Amino acid sequence: MDQTHYRSCNLCEAMCGLQIEVKNGTIQNFKGDILDQFSRGHICPKGPELKSLYEDPDRIKFPIKRTNSGWEKVSWVEALSDIAKQIVDLQTKYGNDVVAIYNGNPNVHNYGSMLYGQRFTSRIKTKNNFSATSVDQLPHQLLSYLMFGHQLLVPIPDIDRTTYFLILGGNPFASNGSLMTVPDVKKRLKAIQDRGGKYVVIDPRKTETAEHANEHIFIKPGTDVFFLLSLLNVIFEKKRNKPNSLVNEEDLNSIQRLTNEFHPSVVSKITGIPMDTIERIAMEFVNASSAVCYGRVGVSTQEFGALCQWLINVINIVTGNLDKEGGAMFTLPAVDLVGEGSTMRSSPGSFNTYQSRVRKLPEFNDELPVSALAEEILTDGEGQIRVLATSAGNPVLSTPNGSKLEKALSQLDLMISFDFYLNETTKHAHYILPPTSTLEHDHYDLIFNVFAVRNTSRYNQPLFQPEEGMLHDWEIFSDLTKRIELVRSGKELPSELIRTKLTPASIIDHALKSGPYGSKHNTEIQMSLELLKNSPHGIDLGPLKKSFPERLYTKDKKIQLFPTLLQNDIPRLKTKFNEHLNSGHSNFPYLLIGRRHLRNNNSWMHNLPKLMTGKPRCTMMVHPDDASLLGISNHEEVIVESKVGKLRIPVEITDELMKGVVSIPHGFGHNRSGTNQKVATQFSGVSINDLTDDQSIDEFSGNAAFSGIQVKILKISD
Repeated sequence: MDQTHYRSCNLCEAMCGLQIEVKNGTIQNFKGDILDQFSRGHICPKGPELKSLYEDPDRIKFPIKRTNSGWEKVSWVEALSDIAKQIVDLQTKYGNDVVAIYNGNPNVHNYGSMLYGQRFTSRIKTKNNFSATSVDQLPHQLLSYLMFGHQLLVPIPDIDRTTYFLILGGNPFASNGSLMTVPDVKKRLKAIQDRGGKYVVIDPRKTETAEHANEHIFIKPGTDVFFLLSLLNVIFEKKRNKPNSLVNEEDLNSIQRLTNEFHPSVVSKITGIPMDTIERIAMEFVNASSAVCYGRVGVSTQEFGALCQWLINVINIVTGNLDKEGGAMFTLPAVDLVGEGSTMRSSPGSFNTYQSRVRKLPEFNDELPVSALAEEILTDGEGQIRVLATSAGNPVLSTPNGSKLEKALSQLDLMISFDFYLNETTKHAHYILPPTSTLEHDHYDLIFNVFAVRNTSRYNQPLFQPEEGMLHDWEIFSDLTKRIELVRSGKELPSELIRTKLTPASIIDHALKSGPYGSKHNTEIQMSLELLKNSPHGIDLGPLKKSFPERLYTKDKKIQLFPTLLQNDIPRLKTKFNEHLNSGHSNFPYLLIGRRHLRNNNSWMHNLPKLMTGKPRCTMMVHPDDASLLGISNHEEVIVESKVGKLRIPVEITDELMKGVVSIPHGFGHNRSGTNQKVATQFSGVSINDLTDDQSIDEFSGNAAFSGIQVKILKISD
């Protein structure tokens, strides 16, 4: 039987619409959905690989338990009952915080996992919650919380209407956006140029995005904060800042006084960007009819990641480009996670209400920085982590000092992984609980509609029925949560699975109907799950609209331009500024940055064959002058050493990089034994996170600071 199935891809943030042709139960073809008004028929190489993910022979489908003789298949009831009993026993003996939970970024691509995983976490009642947030976008969410009153009020570049786009530490050609959900980004960026506008990339590497930009400017890794301050210095000196009734005048004056110390003539010595270039960029920005400044992961993962995201917001605000068409705007999604009164309103956020046990790092939104995870397992004492549950994550490869974390995982009393791969992290688990794959369950994008460059809504129905006995992740979380509650109450555990009638789809249906486009608020659209089921190409809800002050959630309905807590970080900033000005020789003279590729989304796509085709990607990029100085040639293996580790890697000589900077991609390192990912092992590479330091953080936010790690390069003797 022939079938045409429509859905959006959830392998990255872009939410590209797919048209899938099926014949006799087998996928024959993938195309971009040309009727999807958001993605406009665009598709990247990742979308078709949903087929490979579904058919992957390495994918685990039923629970397995690690034994002395190897991995053994067990029943769901046996696994979930044993886990529930062990968790309760250990929490009774050592306290609730004996358990830690780590959520990887694939969770936000799966609404069932998000909804029921959060319920599981809340019932565990531990303070030791960790996620990929603190190696990525934590500064974005923290500053949204501090400045606008809600962690998900993240400013989104209005890319379709802007005339000047300033990009720092981001590579949308490879990421398809990232906290700027934007399918077909190449054409959208080209459209800026076609309408007479300009986009400029500031980055230590001439990325794929920078290659097509109007201008690319190299910057020394870790110095973006000073560049941003110098832009503001020019704006204030030229008196080009614009009044804003939502801003406190005293805050504005305080920021102006701060920027007086960061004149472009001095900042240029630190960043490597000439003074006249800094001044020109500032004036181009303020003179544009609409402009937006955007900084992504390369900016967030620095020792001043929070200050960088704050300054980006300040630049957009003082130039009159926040909450303005063509500037930085805010979404109004069909399932509103921000609005007061919304049935699915998420927590506005919290910050530093408690700290980690060992290093006293601050929590954000009830999560601790993942850089603290290893030490919380390895350090003896009250509150020591003895149990870990990981969900769809591979922190051994994706968090700082992976070797240290690997050592920590090996000594846990109990580890559970909600995952369908035996990878570098899950191999340490005592149980692996595998959920269904993307094509076997439904999906609604809860998070990426919040970050989209246009308001849109789409529901994905499953293409295939899972094999008998397989469970969706929300079913696994739901059953385990109920078993833990039964054990705690002293009740007998059932010998069959515990089912729930409340499905993710029913929760979303209620949220859609009561949301901003439901019948109560919008009689024309009358949004519902049924409407989306009958709209296979999705529903376009229009461009982003002005939303302040109504959508501000600060107490006084004003923007907190210079948050009080953030002011405490300024002395550290000034100290570092002076250190940069007086820096001398280092035993680790090169600065290491990461990179990503369009075909990869961290480590979890490396087992999909077609995504790994092409020339080897796990190389260390080096500038030709640095290669000459080191006496190394193209493809030659070298030793790269940091303060915490060293590894061997082949060299790729290229002028894409700024002198003094080297780059290794993120997510590789599949050369560890005990895994079962045959394709990934063939392209094993090395892990950049065997070099990054878990002690290197943004001290204010707790976010990992692994962009600009100091390393040295050693030629291997013949």
